[in-house]
Amino acid sequence: MKLPFAESWKIKMVEPIRKSTREEREQWLKEAHYNVFQLKSEQVYIDLLTDSGTGAMSDRQWAAMMLGDESYAGATSFYRFEHMVQTIFGMPYVIPTHQGRAAENVLFSLLVKEGHVVPGNAHFDTTKGHIEARKAKAIDVTCDEAHNTQLEVPFKGNVSLEKLEQVLDENKGKVPFMVLTVTNNTVGGQPVSMANIKATCRLCHRYGVPVVMDSARFAENAYFIKTREEGYADKTIKEIALEMFAEADAATMSAKKDAVVNMGGFIATRHKEWYDGAKGFCIPFEGYVTYGGLNGRDLNAIAQGLDENTEFDMLDTRIQQVRHLAARLDEYGIPYQRPAGGHAIFVDADKVLTHVPKEEFPAQTLTCELYLEAGVRACEIGYMLADRDPVTRENRFGGLDLLRLAIPRRVYTNNHMDVIAAALKNVYDRREQVTRGVAIEWEAPLMRHFTVQLKRL
Repeated sequence: MKLPFAESWKIKMVEPIRKSTREEREQWLKEAHYNVFQLKSEQVYIDLLTDSGTGAMSDRQWAAMMLGDESYAGATSFYRFEHMVQTIFGMPYVIPTHQGRAAENVLFSLLVKEGHVVPGNAHFDTTKGHIEARKAKAIDVTCDEAHNTQLEVPFKGNVSLEKLEQVLDENKGKVPFMVLTVTNNTVGGQPVSMANIKATCRLCHRYGVPVVMDSARFAENAYFIKTREEGYADKTIKEIALEMFAEADAATMSAKKDAVVNMGGFIATRHKEWYDGAKGFCIPFEGYVTYGGLNGRDLNAIAQGLDENTEFDMLDTRIQQVRHLAARLDEYGIPYQRPAGGHAIFVDADKVLTHVPKEEFPAQTLTCELYLEAGVRACEIGYMLADRDPVTRENRFGGLDLLRLAIPRRVYTNNHMDVIAAALKNVYDRREQVTRGVAIEWEAPLMRHFTVQLKRL
């Protein structure tokens, strides 16, 4: 008899969570202006807002934190961290930052100027925000298959080489770099194949354009290459990761994802001139270049987490849980971005709340309905997150409108996944009754979804 799947870790410590009543949740959501970012954590039963910084660190990571060197400059913790990044990413120059968006801020401050054009496979919100805040333009060059949520394609995060070449050809001299995101969060946590990574780098380099890899979930991407792409089944995750970055010019990373820490990030590059230039922004923005806004204990935890989470069993456990949730949604007929990605399930809100017009933000409405149903906090990755066009100030409705169920690493059990699925089923069963959505009462000019205030219609 084949043994059933089980986690590659055991539980050592637990944290209590509280269930609430629907009446309580209705009041809390109203006070939060129907923006779940504004809820207090104790008002949430199962928190799927993000997988960023919400994972459970290992015993070895906690042990490493006790050995943190808190020297302002030249701490031993930095050199341990630097060595691990160099080993996994194959890039010699490393700058720590306090998180991924800080890494973007430092590097983009050096490289992005007004009038520039930055292509990418569906830039995530902070990436696009850092580009547009500098009066540059972000252009999506993701493959067309990504926009059909029900299509089963193994590497939906891929770059369309035709779209990319058109951007490069039409904007010669105006493209400082291309952003290659692995995995592609905005279109559903979908991976990018090794063949596409290499082809993208080579195409960009033919035009003299560098490639910066947004690497928050690079280890999950390597897992999918190992399990889905021919020729990689016998390679280790670390071997695949090294090959993924071999032709890239730089990487930014939010270590809060695949390094499984609560805070941290970094820039890695093979260009000394980029390193020297970025140091000038790191010091005023983040701190000295050997701590970059982090404690020595954080640097130790990142180094240990990168080592552990580039092992197959740990990734397999994590991604099997995502698949478990996907299987439950399949049972209930709930549409999501297929196939299931590495860190989350992305429910296709346009296919669930079919009576809610796009102008009333179906995915944001579905986010509210799920919270009201069971106290499950998810995140809208859709029309609200897309912000307004910086020139016309019109809402951008061209992409997908998704409800992201981002699963923290090593935090919840499959019983929690079953609760989430059942709650979504209850909402799905009464979807015909949800005919109106939400309207914006106040919004920030950039990255509005974090602080937007809404009203129910």
